[in-house]
Amino acid sequence: MLAKPEERKPQKGGVKKRRHPGEDGEGGERKRRGGEEGEKNQGDGGRKRLDALSVGYFRRVGERLGEGFEDNEEREMFVENVLTEIKGKAIMVAMDRTGSITLQRLLPLSSPDQVGEVLAELGGESGSEFKAVSCDKCGGHVVESAVRQMSRWTESSQKEPSATTEEEEEESCGVLEAQVLSFSQVVRENCAEFIKHVHGSHVVRTLLHVLAGCLGPPRTESRPGVKERNAVPQLTDFEIPTSFWYELKSLTDALMDNVNLSVTDAAASAVFQTMLTVCHRKRPKLCKQLLKRIMEYLTSRSAAPGVSPLLVFLKDQASSRLIETIIQLSHKSLLRDLYKNHLKGQLVDLALHPIANFPVQRLTAASAKYKMFLRLFDELIQGVEAILAAGHMGVIVQLAESCAESEEKQVDLMQCLLRAFHCAEPGSRHVSCLPLFMSLLTYDVYYHSDTAEGGTQTEVPLSSICYHGSRLVQALARFKERSLLLSSLRTLTPADLLMLASDPSGSHVLQALITTSSDKGRGKILKRLEGQYVQMACSRLGSRVLEAIWNSASVTHRQSIAQELVPSESQLRSDQFARHVWAKFALSHFIHRRAHWQEIQTGESKKRKLFSDILD
Repeated sequence: MLAKPEERKPQKGGVKKRRHPGEDGEGGERKRRGGEEGEKNQGDGGRKRLDALSVGYFRRVGERLGEGFEDNEEREMFVENVLTEIKGKAIMVAMDRTGSITLQRLLPLSSPDQVGEVLAELGGESGSEFKAVSCDKCGGHVVESAVRQMSRWTESSQKEPSATTEEEEEESCGVLEAQVLSFSQVVRENCAEFIKHVHGSHVVRTLLHVLAGCLGPPRTESRPGVKERNAVPQLTDFEIPTSFWYELKSLTDALMDNVNLSVTDAAASAVFQTMLTVCHRKRPKLCKQLLKRIMEYLTSRSAAPGVSPLLVFLKDQASSRLIETIIQLSHKSLLRDLYKNHLKGQLVDLALHPIANFPVQRLTAASAKYKMFLRLFDELIQGVEAILAAGHMGVIVQLAESCAESEEKQVDLMQCLLRAFHCAEPGSRHVSCLPLFMSLLTYDVYYHSDTAEGGTQTEVPLSSICYHGSRLVQALARFKERSLLLSSLRTLTPADLLMLASDPSGSHVLQALITTSSDKGRGKILKRLEGQYVQMACSRLGSRVLEAIWNSASVTHRQSIAQELVPSESQLRSDQFARHVWAKFALSHFIHRRAHWQEIQTGESKKRKLFSDILD
């Protein structure tokens, strides 16, 4: 009895849209092809779906896994029983939605040799089924999960060194190792189809991580539709067998034979990005060779006479992502060649392009520690107003961050920004720069002023703080000369400062400006914040800013903050955010044992100053 096919719609760019001759099908397509697909010795297993009884069983297995186990013996027995049920129909289970989810949760609880046996069945004889399973929307996740378990290949010998002989350990680990190598061989033989496939490409990326000996968090843990907070996933290194060292080189060679796909297909481009990233981390010399070969390919393509082909690739969605990765991982000579021979004189035009502006940001960041940054800056500074008008604030923010890192061209950038935001002339407008930068609005728009007169209209309340404006000011706060920003901050009303402290973007600005100020400058700002500390402490974001202020404040400033907070003890101790402030500032101690509290604060202040001097 065949179960009803799942009704969930395929993901965007799914298998059916990207199927090529020779690739596997799904659902009805697989049934129509019958024996034409897959190996004959698999019988009907590779073409049927799980029956309703089996689906129910694996659903119950998933529920039992969620309950946990009392001890290792109970868990091992449960895993063994489930794997016995799976034996002989692993492909069907892996390619069923419920079965796939259950298998992904079961494999991390299985021993390496058990995982190896499952992977062997998924591959079929000679690994012929690996491609069909890996390119399935459910099966691909199972193959990824199985391959990832290679990071545990040394576990058995570490846990029970006396229980197994050396030969048994090698045999146990060898099952999984052999299957991963077999799978890698299948990928090498069908490289183009794998890396272009929306599901298969993810499996190849996981394989590259495992062969290199580093893993990121599994894909199943991320929630669909939620943007990752960190652009770069955290990788964990692990020891690899010697065979993986050579296999990684073979796989990268096979991928480089299909380098043309890296600039035409988004899925393939992502595979190449992963290849470069893991090699940069684990095999720097190999990464250097791969970077050189990819750049040679990109720059050898035909283009209009006198025009670099890179200018075309930089404006393409797939290839520009690859070039971003190349720029981030490149060494000095490659960066210098990239700018001198291909991008010189084109940076402003590229910065105005909706796609090419991102590689320009990466180049600006990568060049900050080299002298070539001065040439990049001189070129980009000419188009700052046009870039602002295009709304590509990432370029401006990165330019400011690179100026802060290199400690070069800081005055030039600040003057350019003052002109761009129409607050350079007359000089009385300088004190308006902070709200203008944070809101990314010119003086005329922010103050609704059509006249050329210079009086600042302080009655306009602080508003519309945006993310990129916050990032820009945070970068400018790292400049050597911050007097304009601090003067502008001191003109804000207490209500504006409170709004700034409670804003998701503005709170970072206030924290950066106060913590980087001198004791004297910090005192002037804190003077204007007096009367707002209780409200700040009761705010989710404001409480964090208050803690940052406290950590950088002198004992005198801490005492004045504490004196303002103490009268509101009942309000603070009952508030979900302020109660942490009360505890961290030791305000109960301040009330009852002030001399001891002051002694402790003085000691902390001296320690902080000592460490600050050492770091400086």
